[in-house]
Amino acid sequence: MLEVGCGTGRFAAALADRSKVWAVDPSPEMLEVARARAPGVRFKQAAAEALPFKDGWFERATMWLVVHLVERPAAFGELRRVLGPGGRLVVASFDPTHFDAFWLNSLFPSLEEIDRARFPRGDQLEQELADAGFGRVRLVRLSQSAFLERERALERIRGRHISTFDLLEETEYTAGLERAERVLPERIDYRIEWLLAVALVAD
Repeated sequence: MLEVGCGTGRFAAALADRSKVWAVDPSPEMLEVARARAPGVRFKQAAAEALPFKDGWFERATMWLVVHLVERPAAFGELRRVLGPGGRLVVASFDPTHFDAFWLNSLFPSLEEIDRARFPRGDQLEQELADAGFGRVRLVRLSQSAFLERERALERIRGRHISTFDLLEETEYTAGLERAERVLPERIDYRIEWLLAVALVAD
């Protein structure tokens, strides 16, 4: 199995309990953390658009919350190349409905618009995966309840835990953090609306 865009290795570590796993990420800093977290996984520094593996080498591949960060046509083409006959790719992203009432929206006014533009819709993923040569694409939508305690939520904001923070004006980020410190309750309940695209390679 191959994980593309493994970040700090949390998902790769979970996958390693069930399969032999390779994982790639372009960031050496992320890979350093990932290697310590998942010693049973083999890691390579590489971009999704240029995978350093032979054609048809993998049976399965995953992309977990990374599809909005890559050049999708090139990345999907590479994934199609390295998957063998009968191979399967699962792309995990956010459904557009996730951004309707995301808990950070009221703190950072630009965040919703930025994320809606970054994350692909289901029909976009279907078309782009088909264009890359995948035979069948199935979309699955899942809804998950979640919560954060106040201090954990503030810790995440201060650590700029999502890449969208890097796209905000610094004044908006600072104002949003200050507002969060004033108004966040002790517990934040919210929902995560997942979009999974399952793409198959024809036998």
